[in-house]
Amino acid sequence: MIVGLAVVLFTKYDAFMYQQPVGQVTKVERQQTTSEVDNYQNHDHQTTQLVELKILNGSNRGQKLTVSNQYSDSQAMDNKYRVNQQVLLSIHTNRHKKISGTILDIKRDTVVVALIVTMVGLLIILRATGLRALLSLAVNVILFFIAVSLDVHRQGFGVLWIFGLLSLVFTAITLVLVLGWNKKTIASFLATIGGSAASLIIGMLVFTLTHNQGLHFETMEYVTQNPEPLFLAETLMGALGAVMDEATDIIVSLDQIVTANHKITGQEIWQSGKTIGQSIMGPLINVLFMIFMADTFSLMILYLRNGNGIGYAIQMNMGLGIVQSLISGIGIVLVIPIASMLASRFLKKEAINHA
Repeated sequence: MIVGLAVVLFTKYDAFMYQQPVGQVTKVERQQTTSEVDNYQNHDHQTTQLVELKILNGSNRGQKLTVSNQYSDSQAMDNKYRVNQQVLLSIHTNRHKKISGTILDIKRDTVVVALIVTMVGLLIILRATGLRALLSLAVNVILFFIAVSLDVHRQGFGVLWIFGLLSLVFTAITLVLVLGWNKKTIASFLATIGGSAASLIIGMLVFTLTHNQGLHFETMEYVTQNPEPLFLAETLMGALGAVMDEATDIIVSLDQIVTANHKITGQEIWQSGKTIGQSIMGPLINVLFMIFMADTFSLMILYLRNGNGIGYAIQMNMGLGIVQSLISGIGIVLVIPIASMLASRFLKKEAINHA
């Protein structure tokens, strides 16, 4: 807790580490507010404020700067600034050596670091299990950025193969670190890869048979490479977590059953696995759908409030996401028999050995 608090406190005074100019708001003066109404009767207000800043780093450190800022009620595309906030600046110097500038965004490292410290602290409380989970997360983040860098370097060539291989490595590292090296890990790995691959193959087969009809890849944001394989890579990575979660839950639960009853038969393990899978299948699919809905909710409202029909709004904002959710749902369903079958093979042998 002491180390965490010290790290969070440090971010309040770390402006010297930034190459980007950083300023602290010392005074805010609200000037005028104007009401606006668009063609669709959406009401909003634009407020102008004068923001006085003290520059905290760089060659202009210690100097003061006054900036005009406009913000709306929603603050969706802008910000309302308050005293003591730290912000990122763009500073300009004219030929008379007089500085001026604009505010780019709020400096948010304190909030981000506080969340990271909280997460790490909670994992440390779990001791060995939490530390292994933290280690797997750190390794996976590093591998993910390596894969993204490789994709950029290859200009999108072979993106599905890159992230397909990454999925194998992700799954192996996560399961080994969390479960250890044992038959549960092997069964969970095979079930996860089997369920994810089967769902992606089914999706690709449907895309081929329908010639991608109804899939608007042009709605993908900020894509600078062939969008179709990138979409498939996104779908694979999105399904992997949910499928791994379910496969691990089924196999770990069955392992506890086998440990308690060494005389259990392979058929009974199979039936128990299906029962466990069916009980967690619905919540998992709903969790995926809720995450997807939360991601698109604000844009859906924006489209509908600006006169677009609900069909067009869904097509432009939710079409590809719905397809990804369906493919993930297929993986969640398929992993139940795959995990149950593997558990009946691997764990039954272990039960026989114990007996």
